Amino acid sequence: MSSFEDTYRTIESGTEGIFRDKGSKFIAYAYPFKEESKLKDVIARLKTLHPKARHYCWAYRLTSDRNVFRINDDGEPSGTAGRPILNVLLSKDITNILVVVVRYFGGTLLGVPGLIHAYKTAALEALTNAQFVEKTINDVYEVAFEYLQMNEVMRILKEEQVEIVSQHFDNHCVLKIEIRKLQVDIVIKKMDNLQHVKTNYLYTI
Repeated sequence: MSSFEDTYRTIESGTEGIFRDKGSKFIAYAYPFKEESKLKDVIARLKTLHPKARHYCWAYRLTSDRNVFRINDDGEPSGTAGRPILNVLLSKDITNILVVVVRYFGGTLLGVPGLIHAYKTAALEALTNAQFVEKTINDVYEVAFEYLQMNEVMRILKEEQVEIVSQHFDNHCVLKIEIRKLQVDIVIKKMDNLQHVKTNYLYTI
């Protein structure tokens, strides 16, 4: 990813796909996904939905620079489930996504090549039904200022079409704002030119 890019591809909403082979059924679920802490809840819901399934294998890819990922074979031979799912995400160049493939065992062993093909195909089936979207990479900042500076601050935000995430107005005001990556330097420079206005970087989404 070049330093000039400030967009990434992901999916708009959750989708499903299914693949069958020799009696085994592979049901793939793709989700928009940004927080690793929510993984356990997703797996728990799928185990409730499919209590008789044998395996719940998954892969996810996170962050706009696409560098965070994890895979899990959940008892399948190493490299036959999570890695093929991840490879689909890599080939589609998508991030902030989780794909879980639930397997019902059909009684016939598929072998390593068969498993790799099955998990890959199930993941592809789910993404075939997905709507892909391009999203901007945004930095979130906190802006603190005195109430009398409200008009100046709001004018800059309006000029640069900056989204206000949250706001607290009193004698001392605090805004949380979301700035597209390519606009950050311009917006922060304008804010810094105002006296007694303080900006603080929080995180990138």
